[in-house]
Formats: sequence, structure tokens, C-alpha cells
Amino acid sequence: MILTTTETVPGRDVKEIIAIARGSTVRARHVGRDITAMFKMLIGGELSEYTKLQADSREQALQRLVEDAERHGADAIIGIRITTSLIAAGTAEIAAYGTAVKLS
Repeated sequence: MILTTTETVPGRDVKEIIAIARGSTVRARHVGRDITAMFKMLIGGELSEYTKLQADSREQALQRLVEDAERHGADAIIGIRITTSLIAAGTAEIAAYGTAVKLS
């Protein structure tokens, strides 16, 4: 599966636009991570616990995006975008979406 944020794939033509493909996950913070992060906020620096949570969430949303495109029989997903939305206190949705296409 070819994934790209661009609208084209170099050297390939889009033969067919199949569907909008989507993948998302909703994640909540963990109390243990919150306590560690609070201590780090006092001294400064990266909140690596949240960085890892965000990175893992993005990867899961992208994997679900690929699975959705594969169900539609796509060769590639073009125009990929990733968004984050607050759902409730301490929870966020990470959504990935793009155009599932067949390439020639």
C-alpha cells in the first residue's frame, strides 16, 4: 500500500478513485503517566509519556486507515491527513483519512 500526503504518486497515474478511507482511535490519559508528567512540568522538558501516547495513537489510526483502504481494494491512499480532536477531559480522538485509489 502506497501512502502519501500528496495528491499524486510520482511515476504512477490514478486509474480509479475508490472511496474516502478512514481510521481513528480514541485514547485516554493514564493516571500513572499524569503523575510522572506533573513532576516533569515542575522542572521542564519534554513530556515523553504523552509524546509516546500520541505517536502510538497516530500509528494505530494510520493502520486502521490502511485496513479500510484494503477492504475497498485500493493500491494507494493519497492526500492523507491526520487530525486530533478533544472528546472529553483527558481523552482525544486521532483520525487519519485520505482518498483510496487504484493506480495504473
